[in-house]
Amino acid sequence: MKIGIVCYPTFGGSGVVATELGLELSKRGHEIHFITYNQPVRLELLGNNVHFHEVSVPEYPLFHYQPYELALSSKLVDMVKLHQIEVLHVHYAIPHAYAAYMAQKMLREDNIYVPIVTTLHGTDITLVGSHPFYKPAVTFSINKSDAVTAVSQSLKDDTLRLFDIKNEINVVTNFIDISKFNNNYTDCQRAMMATDDEKIITHISNMREVKRIPDVINIFNAIQKEIPAKLMMVGEGPEREPAERLCETLGISDKVVFFGNSNEIDRILCFSDLFLLPSKTESFGLSALEAMASGVPVISSNTGGIPEVNKEGFSGYLSPVGNVEDMSKNAIHILKDETILNQFKINAKQQAKHFDIHQIVPQYEAIYQETLNKCKILN
Repeated sequence: MKIGIVCYPTFGGSGVVATELGLELSKRGHEIHFITYNQPVRLELLGNNVHFHEVSVPEYPLFHYQPYELALSSKLVDMVKLHQIEVLHVHYAIPHAYAAYMAQKMLREDNIYVPIVTTLHGTDITLVGSHPFYKPAVTFSINKSDAVTAVSQSLKDDTLRLFDIKNEINVVTNFIDISKFNNNYTDCQRAMMATDDEKIITHISNMREVKRIPDVINIFNAIQKEIPAKLMMVGEGPEREPAERLCETLGISDKVVFFGNSNEIDRILCFSDLFLLPSKTESFGLSALEAMASGVPVISSNTGGIPEVNKEGFSGYLSPVGNVEDMSKNAIHILKDETILNQFKINAKQQAKHFDIHQIVPQYEAIYQETLNKCKILN
């Protein structure tokens, strides 16, 4: 199949998943066309089966905000015609599904029908999409898609609760390539982050308010009072500076490392002993899954799709949002005994295998084929 993928080309979970999906599909013989405003951050290799088409939005003084949806729709029309793309897989309802629908209507004028598969990732539903200004457009975009998927059962339930959806929503979870997390790095590289007697605690996110970054710092503060430890904070966002100030106030700045965005997450996770994800909400919890794939147990909140990923008492522990005391207690329980810690590490890796890319991608292939077959019958 020739598949067009539309996504945000950023470090965020949806962009990472869309990119990894496209690369795996290309390995399975499909021709993949990424269509977005920048080359996705994890799209390192272009070739015969993987292509990138940049969406340019020309500056025009009439517009207070430049019309990206209009530029994207036009680009989709051009790329479908030029490369005979058979399916459009768009990640995020708005603006991507909305733009894809407009492209679909334009293509119909030339007797070309390209089905749209829309994947809902979370923010487009729970934050942006539920806003009264956008709700009609989100509802319309989902209902006009030829197939719809959600990355967790929790997100599917939220979508059906918040919107008047007529379409069927298929749950196809996020995934990772387990084989990429079998890295073995040397102990001397670990020594760059912590001493032998210190445990390494990690948090990875875009450091927005929803991630509850102060909770991360306060949980770590409780841990380091009981156990020698270092905290690795990976990512950039508006909560980074307040977090740095909180570390100074608590007197733990020397025990916390802020990396910013990093392409070496696998190295950091390889040496980590525990991962913290106390978010207010998560549609899935991809960063937790990446940690588990590296054999890192997870201390998390019990919100959204996280309980579908992190198995209570097996790969880690779940606590109510904001319950720093309970999360701290669970973290110390895992870390203070090497036997318990090692068992949780084994369990975390085992749990992650349920989300291996080779089990999930065939589900998308089946949806593409089913959608194509249905459209051929209807048209």
